Amino acid sequence: MGISLIFRIAAVGILVTILSQILKHSGREEHAFLISLAGLILVLTWLVPYIYDLFIMIQDLFMI
Repeated sequence: MGISLIFRIAAVGILVTILSQILKHSGREEHAFLISLAGLILVLTWLVPYIYDLFIMIQDLFMI
């Protein structure tokens, strides 16, 4: 996992926050929720391979 992943997650977080605030102030709370959900799903798709590798490493460590 490199520093670029952390910067990408931070960029998505900042972008989602700005878009959500703009949409909430314009009265579109449903769209703000969907933007937040899309940002969460995007970040989770980036993190799932690293979580999988972590579980494999723990499994190999304990020889389960």
